[in-house]
Amino acid sequence: MVARRPIALAAGIVLVLEAVGLVLLHLALATILAGQRMSLDGLDPELMVTGVRVMGGVLGAYLVLCGLLLVRIAARDRSPGRGARMVLIACAITHGVLGAVTVGLVGWGAFAFMMAVLGLVVASLTLYAPGGVAPGAVGGAAVSSTGP
Repeated sequence: MVARRPIALAAGIVLVLEAVGLVLLHLALATILAGQRMSLDGLDPELMVTGVRVMGGVLGAYLVLCGLLLVRIAARDRSPGRGARMVLIACAITHGVLGAVTVGLVGWGAFAFMMAVLGLVVASLTLYAPGGVAPGAVGGAAVSSTGP
């Protein structure tokens, strides 16, 4: 049997660390953008800097929320509720899309990291099935592959 708690805990910790990294990356990008003082099609450079900072904060807060949800799931060792499950599914989709984008922009290393995080989130979601029923169990009883 796969240990559910360590996977959910690892996913939560990785998401929080990823949030910190993304916030720092967005702050660095905002600093570089502020030093350029260029306008993109007439857009105010200060608004672009503010937008990068706000987006970094929003994305970081979202990932921290997902990470805390996973840590809470691991601590309670119970299936997440409907709302938490939807947030984590959106997190998994986000990592899949960003993984596809990063392979072209950053490289295969970043893609591998994004897919590893995606795998941790999906594993956490599938190991904690809805309604608290473990995978391979129906109505609280284990499913036998040999028949009744």
